[in-house]
Amino acid sequence: MRSLVTTANLRHAAGMLRFGHNPAATVYDSIGSEFFLALDDGWLNLGLWEGDGGDPSEAGAAVRRLVTRMAQDLPAGGDVLDVGNGLAAQDPVIADVSQARSLTALNITLSQLRAGRERLAAAHGNPVNGDASRMPFAAERFDGVISVEAAFHFPSRLRFFAEAFRVLRPGGVLTFSDVPVLRFPATPRELVAGVAMLRLWGIRAQAAATPLEIERQVSAAGFDDVRTSLEGARVIAPAFRSVHARLDQPGAGSVPERLAARVMLREAEILWEHGVLEYLFVVARKA
Repeated sequence: MRSLVTTANLRHAAGMLRFGHNPAATVYDSIGSEFFLALDDGWLNLGLWEGDGGDPSEAGAAVRRLVTRMAQDLPAGGDVLDVGNGLAAQDPVIADVSQARSLTALNITLSQLRAGRERLAAAHGNPVNGDASRMPFAAERFDGVISVEAAFHFPSRLRFFAEAFRVLRPGGVLTFSDVPVLRFPATPRELVAGVAMLRLWGIRAQAAATPLEIERQVSAAGFDDVRTSLEGARVIAPAFRSVHARLDQPGAGSVPERLAARVMLREAEILWEHGVLEYLFVVARKA
């Protein structure tokens, strides 16, 4: 059990005032490789749940189920790019489900690439430290691009979509999940919750977008056959319940960590319960 606040935690707290030029890296450097609220070892997504989140034994299956659902849309046997691959726990799943000929992981957070090197190696993947909005790859290099719960961190979704289109071969597929807003905060309490989420996760205000706005940006980048699905009831709601249960377990982080997590969770729940947040799956094809 970790009983002390780490130096990284303190840097994160200080970064609430200033995240610098790379907010995503600042946040995930702080979280580190052993985030105590992760639903399973090395996994940072919210999961796709069959139950309501009350069964702790489903958490590991839920995070894998979410990635499996997305990877099933990738062209089989192709060259795959995972953008924002976290701690790489998802990469063996992506490689297995898509039967990838090659797998490349692009991540702007160098500490995550280092922490996930063994998992990525197990997927026979190649790590690349770089920006999703300025990908260091030649045009038409990949058959599939996948990005799990990362697009809201990128400097620009539109530039990410344009870059994904550029690096995909004709017939290639982009599949990603995102956390859009259905509407913007309308009350002071919602505004406080919204600002708290932006600051905590180092997200730029302009990253807030509706599902329709995101869909239009994907189309504007050149993609055809754009398909979307809102699944917050199977992702956000049960994930919140599961996190509540984890916080009630003895030894779940230090006292300051649990307190901060409860505050964070409550702000996020306000946005979910008031109908501000949703969870979006998107699949699109390059003609």
